[in-house]
Amino acid sequence: GCDPKADSTRLILHAKAQDTILSLAANAGSVEDLELEDVMKIGYQDIRCVESGGPEPGVGCAGRGVITSINFLEENGAYENIDYVSYDVLGDVVCGGFAMPIRENKAQEIYTVMSGEMMAL
Repeated sequence: GCDPKADSTRLILHAKAQDTILSLAANAGSVEDLELEDVMKIGYQDIRCVESGGPEPGVGCAGRGVITSINFLEENGAYENIDYVSYDVLGDVVCGGFAMPIRENKAQEIYTVMSGEMMAL
């Protein structure tokens, strides 16, 4: 998930809060100081969950957090041996970073799912 509240995976993780890649990287010194196990939690039906995180509203580019997170996940083998990847992106996209998975052909198929329900994932 890349929601600023970092709650995209909360229901899948049985309401457990999850630290974001960017907050963990800030505490560790850099994203290079992290391991995949530091950022990924296993939830319902063995779904692997990661929250990218982002800067405080009005402080920086949240899309940059998405780019940093996806690059980290790729470099650390997070996409190996999985069938599907689901990105929870904001509906009011204000910068190009949120479109990175689409723009850089990181998906074979793309589905847009919209819901008026809270916590649709």
